[in-house]
Amino acid sequence: MSPRSIAALLLTLAGTTLPHLAQATLPVGAPAPVFTADGAVGGKPFKFDLAAALKKGPVVLYFYPKAFTQGCTVEAHQFAEATDKFAALGTTVVGMSNDSIDTLKKFSTEACRDKFAVLADAGGKVIKDYDSALKMAPSLADRVSYLIGTDGKIAAVHAAMDPDGHISTMLKAAEKLGGTRK
Repeated sequence: MSPRSIAALLLTLAGTTLPHLAQATLPVGAPAPVFTADGAVGGKPFKFDLAAALKKGPVVLYFYPKAFTQGCTVEAHQFAEATDKFAALGTTVVGMSNDSIDTLKKFSTEACRDKFAVLADAGGKVIKDYDSALKMAPSLADRVSYLIGTDGKIAAVHAAMDPDGHISTMLKAAEKLGGTRK
């Protein structure tokens, strides 16, 4: 099977609830790699800076394989519906994939419903730094959610190809972390 065929198969699986392939992630307590990235919210491009965002409160950084695939769209809708709950906890939500910024401008409006930002990881450097690449197709992100505390450390991790569970796990972790916000 060619690498392109494997990537296509994995994108198809990304929208299903098949058992997740084992992967590594950054552990709770590890320092979160700081980065800047091009992003879009409500169809408008901007520059995201993790260090600046953490000065305002915790950040949920969730990785997803590919914009407009079934599972990634479901997950974006779920995060959009929960954005106000995260905001009430002082927590910012951002999604990241290696899609182009032009694709993400559209995705931020259609799937994210203008509620939160999605970031472009051209070349997959941040995906790699967060140990969130799909093992069978390392150019794609795995479905991994991190809660990063204002101290710059990983406060919670949820890794599962099924989009269900990411939002509830991150909300519970953000509520628990609430007492340590600046």
